[in-house]
Order: sequence, then structure tokens, then C-alpha cells
Amino acid sequence: MGWFTRKKEGISTSTADKKKTPEGLWYKCPKCKAVIPSEDHHLNFFVCSNCDHHERISASDYFEIFFDSKKGTEFARGISSADPLKFEDTKKYVDRVKQVQEKTGLKDAMKTAYGKMNNKPIVIAAMDFGFIGGSMGSVVGEKIARSVDKAIELNCPLMIISKSGGARMMEAGLSLMQMAKTSAKLNQLSKAKLPFISLLTDPTTGGVTASFAMLGDINIAEPNALIAFAGPRVVKETIGRDLPVGFQKSEFVLEHGFLDLIVHRKDLKDKIESLIDMFEN
Repeated sequence: MGWFTRKKEGISTSTADKKKTPEGLWYKCPKCKAVIPSEDHHLNFFVCSNCDHHERISASDYFEIFFDSKKGTEFARGISSADPLKFEDTKKYVDRVKQVQEKTGLKDAMKTAYGKMNNKPIVIAAMDFGFIGGSMGSVVGEKIARSVDKAIELNCPLMIISKSGGARMMEAGLSLMQMAKTSAKLNQLSKAKLPFISLLTDPTTGGVTASFAMLGDINIAEPNALIAFAGPRVVKETIGRDLPVGFQKSEFVLEHGFLDLIVHRKDLKDKIESLIDMFEN
């Protein structure tokens, strides 16, 4: 694990849901309440050493885990959401986007990069929940499309890391169109005979689950991740009865045949490399 190092200033600003005590010296697990030195928590891939809770992390953190160079070479960086619908609820959509961009340092809810993973080329598109709940709008769809193009250009595998509350309804039909767009682009990757690894993390819901997230040649999830179309509260209210224990968690989803593997975060890099080797052989 020695290759996984952290910046002295602490957690990425795009990881809005990290829980720290003042000055960032300690991490308090939201599940078991154990208090762990932040440095140890970082070195343990942001997984609680007491109860194995996998904390939500940013797209940049995943790049640091997977890329040999810790960050990869980003592309399609300058794409930002437009507002063709002139949408406004409690605030104007353009103002909401600008505010989140300033808070997170992200242009939108996905980062895309290429580089080496265990010295082998790969393209990675990683969603970031810190940007409007990781919602999928036009920019996310376009970045996935460009990631497919980049993987074909480089003749290498594509991995998409999903972490999303679903479609970005401030873009209405333009957001829902991305489900078809991303699915069609992934078909191009399939025709090029290049592997697509889909990594589902907590949460992967809504239109993301109903499209590209479940279309991987291999669908992998982190432990105890919420994977669903509609959330458990909505399902329970709709059918009017209690749900099974662990309903829509990755272990439940695996048991019912919608996943291929559940892999601990510390093992992901080596496991994905071995899966890619299987496709190449």
C-alpha cells in the first residue's frame, strides 16, 4: 500500500461528505463511531479499520488509487453545463452550477483521465457525488462519450466509476437523453472489442443504474453500496410493505444476479488488472 500517499493539506475539497474533527487530525466513522487518525484512514483507502465502512470519496481520490501516476492525464476538462431551459426552482440553475463549481473546484459531476494502471493503459471516467449529488446531465453524458472515443483512440480498456443520485432533472429531457447516448457510445466500444469495467460505488441510483452503470462487461461493486433505480424509501412507499434486510445493498444485488463481483477498495486495482488480463487473453 506504500504507493498510496495523501497530500498534507488533507481531504480533496470535492469530497463534501467526509466527516472530520477540527483540524482534520482524526476521522470519526459514521457507522461504528470509531475515532481513527486521519493519516491512517487515508492510508487505508478511506475504509474504516474498525468496521470496514467504505467512505464516499471523490473522483480525484479514485484517480489517486488507480493511476500509477496518482492522477492520470485529464481530458475534456473545460466542458460546463449550459441552461437551455432557463430552469429555476429555489434558485436559478446557472447560479446553482456556479456555486457548486466554486465550492468543489469541479466543472461538473464527472472527471475523465487516461494513464497507466499497473503499467497498462486505461481510460477512467469517475463521477463525483460532491457536484449536485453526482447527477447525470448533458456534461456527464458527453464526458462518457468522449471517454469511449479516447479508449478507442488509445486501444485500451475503459472503466467508469459510478456514484450518483440519478438524472439531473434541472435539465429535464436533455438529462434523460444521456441514458440512450451513453448506451449507444458503449456499443461502439463493444464493437471495437475493448473491455468496459463498470465500478458501482455508494450510491449508484436512478438513470445511471438504468443505463451505463449496468452495461459493463464486468460489473463490480464496493461492499455495502446502495445500488438501485428508485431508493428504498420510495419503493417501500410504493408497494406498501417492509423491504428485506439489506435491500438494494451490493450484497443483495449480487445475490440476485445483477453484479459479477464485490471487491474491497484496497483490492480493486489488482483485481481490475487481472480482469483486464483475462479479456486480453
